[in-house]
Amino acid sequence: MNGGRSEDDLEELRRKKLEQLQEQAESGGGQGQANAEAQEAAQQQAEAKRQALLRQYLTDDARKRLNTVKMSKQQFGEQVEQQIVALAQSGRIQGKIDDQKMQQLLKELKPEKKSFDIQRR
Repeated sequence: MNGGRSEDDLEELRRKKLEQLQEQAESGGGQGQANAEAQEAAQQQAEAKRQALLRQYLTDDARKRLNTVKMSKQQFGEQVEQQIVALAQSGRIQGKIDDQKMQQLLKELKPEKKSFDIQRR
């Protein structure tokens, strides 16, 4: 599969851009702007790290399902993503999460709907 290679290239480009931004921040050209750029670079690095973890622990189908959930329910999708990253970082994921496991995880994490019984007298 050639898809993995382009993701590695993209990761390398992000890393180089981050290094450039950090060098600019350290040189002190426009302190406020440099600080903002360094903060943005740190956020991009954290996002890149999170995406790399998701690629490592999720199959393609599971990632597609998670992306679909994020499109329809962004807050819930991000919550599930954070949960997966936390599990991965703590070493509690064995192997990869496939589509079936992702469905199960989504069911477990889905907020329960409140139901109201209205009784008329």
